[in-house]
Amino acid sequence: QVQLVESGGGLVQPGGSMRLSCAANGRTFSSGTTAWFRRAPGKEREFVLGIRWGSSSPTHADAVKGRFTISRDNTRSTVFLQMDSLRPEDTAVYYCAADDSRLILSRLRDGENYHFWGQGTQVTVSS
Repeated sequence: QVQLVESGGGLVQPGGSMRLSCAANGRTFSSGTTAWFRRAPGKEREFVLGIRWGSSSPTHADAVKGRFTISRDNTRSTVFLQMDSLRPEDTAVYYCAADDSRLILSRLRDGENYHFWGQGTQVTVSS
């Protein structure tokens, strides 16, 4: 059974940085599509960024472009979300999602297209 487990959330001041991890049990991040989503209080889940492994570059939501990046470790068992220049509006529960297929760009931003999800980790940006 595939499990995704996020970690690394917490409290950070505006302008600070934080790195989230997503560890996979039962699969690796060698192929398919991986993405990060978030849900802020009182709001719907939204796409943050995603990547189709083997593609040239990830796809970012406009709100995080230039501030957030995605990477993976050499074993391809863990994916990271590096978040820089954090803002209070980045406060949310962050979720890692993965799918075995390489989603086309029009489907990559829609969480309904991902089969595997983590439990989420809280990120709070506040002074």
